[in-house]
Amino acid sequence: MGVIAPLVLLAGCFLAGCDPTHVEEMQNQERLFLGSLGLSGRPRPAGSHQSRRKVPSALWTMFRRSENIQSREGDPCTVSEYGVRGNIIRYVQDQGMAQAVTESKTSQPQKLLFFNMSVLQPVELLTLAQLEVKFHWNPFRSAELLQGPRALSVSLYKVIRATLRGANPQANRRLLLSQSVQLQPESTSLTLDLTSLAENWRKPGHNYGLVIELLPLRTEPEELLPFHPGKSLPLEPALTLPLIQASLVAVSLNPHQCRSRQRRSTVHLPVTPSNVCKARRLYIDFKDVGWQDWIIAPQGYMANYCHGECPFPLSESLNGTNHAILQTLVHSLDPHGTPQPCCVPIRLSPISMLYYDNNDNVVLRHYQDMVVDECGCR
Repeated sequence: MGVIAPLVLLAGCFLAGCDPTHVEEMQNQERLFLGSLGLSGRPRPAGSHQSRRKVPSALWTMFRRSENIQSREGDPCTVSEYGVRGNIIRYVQDQGMAQAVTESKTSQPQKLLFFNMSVLQPVELLTLAQLEVKFHWNPFRSAELLQGPRALSVSLYKVIRATLRGANPQANRRLLLSQSVQLQPESTSLTLDLTSLAENWRKPGHNYGLVIELLPLRTEPEELLPFHPGKSLPLEPALTLPLIQASLVAVSLNPHQCRSRQRRSTVHLPVTPSNVCKARRLYIDFKDVGWQDWIIAPQGYMANYCHGECPFPLSESLNGTNHAILQTLVHSLDPHGTPQPCCVPIRLSPISMLYYDNNDNVVLRHYQDMVVDECGCR
């Protein structure tokens, strides 16, 4: 049953109750299973479900799409929405508020962005890092919009080294982007490919973050207010500065969990009782193994398992190899000296999972070999 077996044992232990030694064994099984999923341990998101970050709508769309296309051929290691290779999509949260907030000498409002790239494991190949910055305008009266177009000059800098006290921070920055953002009732956003920069951030001591600097256009200098730590920039009628929300969409590829996908046809498991080798129904509910606190979706899935005998003679429906056919023949002649072939999965299919990691980042990950579709004698 491959990676499914430890999860089945875990579910049984939680439901039936286990003695302390068995619990320790199950914890070891859990670690092995999480390791097979590319996780160093069980994610433990901070805070309650209510306080956690909402799942971005783009991730929900990709998750539902992955569920719908699993019955058709496709590359499990390509994220078609971004046109890059990958089987892991993370929305890495901005942790800039936990960093030092600087103020320029001109008192232009600015915000530090910081994305922790250590959430990627060393084995992962980063194929895309796209910065998404959204500007949410606080509600304003229609009359303000009729006064004419208002705009902000947005400058994005990468920080190349830490700034010593008293030194000019501008000397340690390099301009990445400069453009204007128009004032409008709905939110506006900008995106920027930062793949090469984010790859460099994975090296220890190389990640100093980004700085967004805002300058209201056609505004008198005395109208500018200094930036104060918090979730939003100061909002005054003369400034009309937005709330800034930033995230880094990181797409990566774990090559050890990517192989060519076989065509998955609709599987209808028989419900009539039989002792012959075949796939049996098994639904795994993540709540039964206590994982509902970090897995967002699905709540469970039909994993199935293989069970049954491989009798002589092996029929074509049992998908036996030549070796298995000969083994059943020898078993029929010497049942005590030679065992029957084993009933094992011969075709499995993937599932996709949405979950929170230890940093409350929302992760969409595609896992192969999670559903038993067909069994055979081996």
